[in-house]
Amino acid sequence: MNNPRLAGRYAKSLIDLAIELNQLDVICADMKFVQTICKSNPDFVSVLRSPIIKPDKKEKIIESITTGRVSTTTGSFINLLVRKERENNLPEIATAFIEQFNKLKDIHQLKITTAVAINEGLKADIIAKVKSSTSFQNIEIETQVKEELIGGFVLEMEGTSVDASVLRDLKDIKKYFLDNDYIHKFK
Repeated sequence: MNNPRLAGRYAKSLIDLAIELNQLDVICADMKFVQTICKSNPDFVSVLRSPIIKPDKKEKIIESITTGRVSTTTGSFINLLVRKERENNLPEIATAFIEQFNKLKDIHQLKITTAVAINEGLKADIIAKVKSSTSFQNIEIETQVKEELIGGFVLEMEGTSVDASVLRDLKDIKKYFLDNDYIHKFK
């Protein structure tokens, strides 16, 4: 089911079409909408991937969700996926489209995970700090809340992760105590 090569090819085709129709930003917004639905609603993804549900039913379900919320070009593209029986790859295609769009526009994704939600002022400070310490000028920030971090943050960008959470510190301390050489010398 997860086929990154296929998703990349469909995404590239949609980007080329969007550029040709001068609708790149509109279709990117549509793909972000589709990605949000796929991330927030696992039942929708299950419907897309179900071999039991007939394609015409899937098409009606997708149309009921996307009608009036996406452009006609995106709607036609999704209908094409259903006709080609590739609708199960829609979440991956949306993600691949956004990644290719970001690369085309030189936009860098920054994901920060914290124990509590952060406000817009702190987001702006983080973006300013990243801009000052890197050559990146276009940065989009995605936030996530995981209470199990207890405190601190986990920052992910360009394949690099910085874990400055209290949970990681506690795990390091636990490992230190488990690997303590002095305990073995007393036995």
